[in-house]
Amino acid sequence: MTELRPAPASASVGPDDRVAVVMITYNRRDEALRALSRLRDLPEQPHIVVVDNGSQDGTADAIRTRFPEVDLVPSPVNLGAVGRNVGVRRVDTPFVAFCDDDTWWEPGSLRRAADALAAHPRLGVVTGRILVEPGGREDPINSELLNSPVQGPTWMPGPTLGSFLAGASVVRREAFTAVGGFSERLWLGGEEELLAADLATAGWELVHLPDVVVHHQASVQRDSRLRRRHGLRNTLWFIWLRRPIGSALRRTRDVLASAPRDRLTALALLDAVRGAGWVLRERRPLPPSIERRFRALEESQRHSTARRYGR
Repeated sequence: MTELRPAPASASVGPDDRVAVVMITYNRRDEALRALSRLRDLPEQPHIVVVDNGSQDGTADAIRTRFPEVDLVPSPVNLGAVGRNVGVRRVDTPFVAFCDDDTWWEPGSLRRAADALAAHPRLGVVTGRILVEPGGREDPINSELLNSPVQGPTWMPGPTLGSFLAGASVVRREAFTAVGGFSERLWLGGEEELLAADLATAGWELVHLPDVVVHHQASVQRDSRLRRRHGLRNTLWFIWLRRPIGSALRRTRDVLASAPRDRLTALALLDAVRGAGWVLRERRPLPPSIERRFRALEESQRHSTARRYGR
């Protein structure tokens, strides 16, 4: 197993106009303000866009008052992950760092991600190392990222990934917009897998760089039941949309076998089945080279302790 190493100090200081930050938020006023205070103090001084997904707790007004320099987009409705698409359209930097309202980037990390993307023109996504706050503990997902079984080209600056974590990733804006960004169908919850597959199919690579660091202090303001329902539904939709028939059947079996046998799982399955019509119309199986990457991930997905639908 490759040893995790601490993030080094950035090689240079001062603003970096190559990367902007897009944050989505919903009814997490205090968390969003905390994250923005951290982002405002970054040495890279990125342009920050916040898409407020129809919050009713005064989030938008508080951001206007405390952070007038932030580009605030107050949506009248909750757009979910599609809010990131809205934010990306507001910037013209070559690279965009995503940020959830309970995460923030470590100083120097945006510059390191931008350096990697600038050095490797076919690199589409850099996913960083996640430290859980308070305490700066390693997130269990870090080990899976570092030891990804996906085989990539020899020029990759780190482990090649099959998917990514939106709140801990920096994307190439050209690649993101070319494949259409996050799906409106999936809304929110495991929405990254479909986008990752479409990026890979279009020839873009995804990498994990442990010296790009993001901090995550999980908000207590979350509907864990809805999150699990949408996550399971979206996983099934991705499988049916992109995996060849044999893989789709196998992965459907494995995903349902790993999910709790409860009413929430039944509702998620019902949601997924109700979408079968549009799924069949929009189904585009992965090309063999990309399908091999997702097959390589199946063993770790079956035994992962970092991502289970019962959590």
